[in-house]
Amino acid sequence: MSNPHTEQAGARPPVVTRPLLLRFVSIIGASTSFYLLLSVVPLYAEASSGGNGTPAGLATGALMLATVGGELATPRFVARFGYRLALAVGLVLLGAPALVLTASGSTVWITAVCVLRGLGFALTVVAGGAMTASLIPPERRGEGLALVGIVSGVPSLVALPLGVWLVARVGYGPVGIASAVAALAAIVSVPGLPHREPTSGRSIGVLAGLRTAALLRPAVLFSATALAAGIIVTFLPLAVPPASTGVVAGALFVQSAASTVARWGAGRHGDRHGPASLVLPALAVSAAGTLLTSLTHSPVAVVAGVALFGVGFGVTQNATLTLMYARVPTSGYGTVSALWNFAYDAGMGVGAVGFGVLTGQTGYPVAFALTAMLTLTALVPAWRDGVTTGSRA
Repeated sequence: MSNPHTEQAGARPPVVTRPLLLRFVSIIGASTSFYLLLSVVPLYAEASSGGNGTPAGLATGALMLATVGGELATPRFVARFGYRLALAVGLVLLGAPALVLTASGSTVWITAVCVLRGLGFALTVVAGGAMTASLIPPERRGEGLALVGIVSGVPSLVALPLGVWLVARVGYGPVGIASAVAALAAIVSVPGLPHREPTSGRSIGVLAGLRTAALLRPAVLFSATALAAGIIVTFLPLAVPPASTGVVAGALFVQSAASTVARWGAGRHGDRHGPASLVLPALAVSAAGTLLTSLTHSPVAVVAGVALFGVGFGVTQNATLTLMYARVPTSGYGTVSALWNFAYDAGMGVGAVGFGVLTGQTGYPVAFALTAMLTLTALVPAWRDGVTTGSRA
């Protein structure tokens, strides 16, 4: 059978358009602001309280769980007020609290800042994600989402390790200000974005999406790797011996780089061969990387482990999101964006809080190993999803 992608290669619509380029500005601003403080705030919480891992877990948990709540409410907010207002409010909530992060070192204050930033991030990713999907031609969705992943991934690639590096040299206050500026400056791009996008097909609510197996399964599978991602970015700086602080910054850079490259490769492969077949091996690779990371006293093992995890995480990101968009009409894009991001942030939040409690009983190496085992439990539903629905992706 001939390949329609090959026959129409010359007539394929462009991925990059002016509206998408404008959208990249808010993506870069939000991503930079979010990742610059992602590992820094847990460090600040620990330094301020002298805790044993619990304050760090609460900081990331509050951020992610607030994001989860915001993501479930955002589709309704967008339906009433449109994309532009949702993005603008989200960027303000993401940036403004970062300005006052260091006004107090109390756990309550840090948690409140994290909650506000989580709500802001929810608005930016759900409203922006739905709009972004509508700006990408369906026949190039995997590649387009991979490109978007690179645009959002490059700031994380730089900002995640940069935040940890800068804190050791300039302190927490300047890093918080830099995070705030990144988000607030991106607001200038919002007026040029579409207010609303035309939709086709019957609208799908978030609750209906949660009851739809074809959407719920990929979201749950992705949450298994997101759980490990939240643990790595929160606790790797604490798990590695203090003498190896430089290893942490390098490892976080490698993880982000591997994830970004893997998303691009997964997108190109998925457009040509379907994304469903990628999910199961990606989960296995993620689990292997997390297990290797448990050797926290070996710099080589840590860097190799997070690199391996980054590959699996990046592939899972692209494959599950592409699958979900392919299974709904355009009217369901907002629901897909909410569910996928819900899985992302719920996984990161639950992972951070649970791991913080677990390490008090087991220590970091055993806790990382148990996380790898937990990731492997997702292989069975991944196999079922690939067999029963992969041919339609």
